[in-house]
Amino acid sequence: MDMKLVQVVFVMGIGLTVVGCGGGGEGPIVPPPPAPAEYADKHMPADWWADAAKMEEGRKIFIGETNIDVNCASCHGKDGKPVKAGARDFRNTERMKLYSDSVWLWRISEGVPNTKMKAWKSKLSEEDRWKLVLYERNFALTGKTWDAGKNQWVDAGNIAVASAATK
Repeated sequence: MDMKLVQVVFVMGIGLTVVGCGGGGEGPIVPPPPAPAEYADKHMPADWWADAAKMEEGRKIFIGETNIDVNCASCHGKDGKPVKAGARDFRNTERMKLYSDSVWLWRISEGVPNTKMKAWKSKLSEEDRWKLVLYERNFALTGKTWDAGKNQWVDAGNIAVASAATK
């Protein structure tokens, strides 16, 4: 009888170890659903991608300094590494590059169904939600901007070159 108990405890311990070491993490990397019509055509103001002041404002919102009711870092961690189960890891480049700027805005605005991610549009203006997108993308997509024409993240320099070429 004692041997069976030891075996059960051992198997349960292995299972908990696997889950604790990432076996129960964020799951497979799959594209998020497309943004609904209300958000699909919204994009970061083009001149914001390199705006250090807007980025700093986004950081202050993210850590709860601007609005005590909003503290993204309390779940996502100050460095984008989640501190609460289920929070998205913003440092995962392969996952985050699948989120367009409009999808990111949508998720911040409306929350994520069947998760603890709340809707923040009642607490933050659309401008402040864009500042969060600007700040959060730097955990995995530093130096990247969303190119709506290509429907992908590109190096920030490529946008500037493309814009200059069309003038």
